[in-house]
Amino acid sequence: MALFSRGRRKNAGAGHDDETTTDAVDATDSERTVEDDSADSAGNASAKRPSHLEPGPYDQADAPDEDRIDLGGLQVPTIDGMELRMEVDQRTGTVTGANLVIAGSSLQVQAFAAPKSRGLWEEVRTSLRDSVVKQGGTAETRSGAFGPELITRLPVKRADGRTGYRPARFIGVDGPRWFLRAILTGPALSDKEKARRFETLLSRLVVVRGSDAMAPQELIPLVLPGKRPGLIPQKAALIDPLERGPEITEIG
Repeated sequence: MALFSRGRRKNAGAGHDDETTTDAVDATDSERTVEDDSADSAGNASAKRPSHLEPGPYDQADAPDEDRIDLGGLQVPTIDGMELRMEVDQRTGTVTGANLVIAGSSLQVQAFAAPKSRGLWEEVRTSLRDSVVKQGGTAETRSGAFGPELITRLPVKRADGRTGYRPARFIGVDGPRWFLRAILTGPALSDKEKARRFETLLSRLVVVRGSDAMAPQELIPLVLPGKRPGLIPQKAALIDPLERGPEITEIG
């Protein structure tokens, strides 16, 4: 299932943490969306930034000094108890994303090139919403800590044969010539304090766009973490976009 187009490459992503499902809902729920994204954006523009957030996500040029894990196109702050789960395409060896796992919840992060003249999140959000609904899921746009967000539930087949739904929270941040997409899954979806911990973490990330020419929506290259103390990369398998990533690196 492709949830984001990246120019010449094909990319798909969703939260990769423990599967959470609920009983199937009526067919009318699968068509429920919030259409007025423009109103959502306008309302959020005047909203005060939550106090638990730092000024980021940062562009590399504006990032404050902090000990971070270098993943190439992204730099991730070190946090006690966090696991870093890298996603690697087994066929090409390309690193396609990073999952930041804390206490059973996961935040998948990916950075993409964007035009100088406009952001991508509104366009991407609409595409994601349409894709989810087309597959029989539900999608709702709401205001969040970073602006308009997308709350989705994708249908999954349960062990007992019944259809359940896997929830996820899509967050987008437009930066200077880059776009950062984050997908939150797990218990933090229904726990405000746990969600705030991930929101704070997201606000501390650094995007390293670089100066190379890149097509809009092209994935900014990532690399596996280097040989730093406490980082032990493991063998990766091909990624299923609806399952948690296989590459695990434990932090702290």
